[in-house]
Amino acid sequence: MAVTEPAPVAAPAVHEGILRRQSLRESAARTYARSLPIVPVRARGLTIEGADGRRYLDCLSGAGTLALGHNHPVVLEAIKKVLDSGAPLHVLDLATPVKDAFTTELFATLPKEFADDARIQFCGPAGTDAVEAAFKLVRGATGRSGLLAFTGAYHGMTAGALAASGGAEDVRVTRLPFPQDYRCPFGIGGERGAEIAARWTENLLDDPKGGTPPSAGMILEPVQGEGGVNPAPDGWMRRMREITAARSVPLVVDEVQTGVGRTGAFWAIEHSGIVPDVMVLSKAIGGSLPLAVIVYRSELDTWQPGAHAGTFRGNQLAMAAGTATLAFVRENRLDERAATLGARMLAALRALAADHPTVGDVRGRGLMLGLELVDPGAAAPGDGPEPPPAPVLAAAVQQECLHRGLIVELGGRHSSVVRLLPPLTLTDEQATAVVDRLADALAAAERLSFRRTTTGSVR
Repeated sequence: MAVTEPAPVAAPAVHEGILRRQSLRESAARTYARSLPIVPVRARGLTIEGADGRRYLDCLSGAGTLALGHNHPVVLEAIKKVLDSGAPLHVLDLATPVKDAFTTELFATLPKEFADDARIQFCGPAGTDAVEAAFKLVRGATGRSGLLAFTGAYHGMTAGALAASGGAEDVRVTRLPFPQDYRCPFGIGGERGAEIAARWTENLLDDPKGGTPPSAGMILEPVQGEGGVNPAPDGWMRRMREITAARSVPLVVDEVQTGVGRTGAFWAIEHSGIVPDVMVLSKAIGGSLPLAVIVYRSELDTWQPGAHAGTFRGNQLAMAAGTATLAFVRENRLDERAATLGARMLAALRALAADHPTVGDVRGRGLMLGLELVDPGAAAPGDGPEPPPAPVLAAAVQQECLHRGLIVELGGRHSSVVRLLPPLTLTDEQATAVVDRLADALAAAERLSFRRTTTGSVR
């Protein structure tokens, strides 16, 4: 496919004017624009070029949306084919060849025992609407209203999704402990910590005085992204499947960020081998365009027509881009590539941590990686051995990364985890460049922090 050359880069004054007008016109709720004051004008693969002429290595990837990076040729060709065909771009939930091809390809990537007896619901174009649809589905199918979710979770920004997320204040969802090695809620970590977390869950659900309402479903993330890149142990995932199945509680797995090869398997549930009752999918399944669905066991399909609707459920361009992305990842085994390269990057980051006491922990799975930054000189909170998190240092590292042409995100309970979500098309050379720039940024942020600590100001 011939790709049209992008327009010339704007002058710096134009770049600054756009940023200024954004700050004046857009809401105070804007987030990425605050920590990443760039104006992207062209992009390809891992690289973004800003209106100021600078180039950046993008390890945010649209919060994990861009499995193939920016403007991959197979995605552009799929979109162009639909545009040139004269196909309608808006079709509500009508059947189309584009939609049929997407559903067929998606089902071909799912575990066979799940796909063979599954239904799909196309939702509004954001993952949070798919989460809402999953809650509505299991509540309708079970006749119950209670939900089970986990500490540190993030499931979206609509009311129901927020209520099941870790930052909820008006809690109407039963909160369960999510196992962690570094900051284990029971202070022990490892397999024993995960076992205690599972036992706590089981006991709470069976305790007639536990205060837990009858549960319509349990929702969990195989790797908590916003929660700080915390991979769920495979054994614990299997226990959650056993616990829910024994009590006829539908298990909802949120694969919005972990899906399409991100964690080193096409779907993160494949690491543990579990088969959930519902999968929530978005981000990468649209090939960079808005698309969200739930896939679920057919016996849960008790909805009446229109029980969950939305005007923009039939995004033809997103379905075409998604089909191309799913097929490319599957055919080129990019999930296996993510596992191999992710393990290599994890080892390099752990070697970096050995020389930097400010790196408390390095963790992740596949190309979903995180470094938790801490204050090694401060007293550990409570009785735990781990130093307190260092959100100011993490923010400084993010800015130093940006100065070196590297885009990273922050996450975790105190925004102290530097997150890497590079595209699955990342090359060995690019992976090395990412680690090198991050290492340089970390050293620079540490020096800046030291000067502030010792002088009270930066000279």
